[in-house]
Amino acid sequence: MTTTSGTGDRLPPSLRTEALEQLLIERGLIDPKTMDGIITTYETNVGPLNGAKVVAKAWTDPEYRRRLLEDGTAAIKELGFSGAQGEHIVVVENTATTHNVVVCTLCSCYPWPVLGLPPSWYKDPAYRSRVVKEPRAVLSEMGLDLDDDVRITVHDSTAEVRWLVLPERPAGTEHLSEEELVPLVTRDAMVGVAKVAAP
Repeated sequence: MTTTSGTGDRLPPSLRTEALEQLLIERGLIDPKTMDGIITTYETNVGPLNGAKVVAKAWTDPEYRRRLLEDGTAAIKELGFSGAQGEHIVVVENTATTHNVVVCTLCSCYPWPVLGLPPSWYKDPAYRSRVVKEPRAVLSEMGLDLDDDVRITVHDSTAEVRWLVLPERPAGTEHLSEEELVPLVTRDAMVGVAKVAAP
């Protein structure tokens, strides 16, 4: 028996996903309103904005920062962020001399309640293997050049433990309120592949 692969095999994943979603809707297997609700939840309600709120609070409230570093899951839950993929989150802090970066070497374990869905580069096999072996080079390729005296620690997320980076607060932001700091914090800074830039 001979089989041939159709053109669908060469379509990018985003188009294949869209086609599959359309097919499921046409057959009445999923409700488009339900799908829209799920997407909105992970793009808006569950996502990097939540993590940014956690970081901004830690930057402005020393007592909260202490609790966050001692028990990330509990401190994050104080702000109302919990749920699937967020059962056990450990928070590590970047400083002028220490830089933390997160990877999942086996798949794409990721703290969804505070970062949303993982970006494609996080799931890429090249990132997953290389950042462990040559983190400084990978970070540089992603636009983050660290001084040679900065120690880099790579944290491997698993189904049991997910990691969140508390980025270093940028100089010149001391006068900003917690609410004003939130928009500065990026998902990439909370994974450790970027720093937070001053406004």
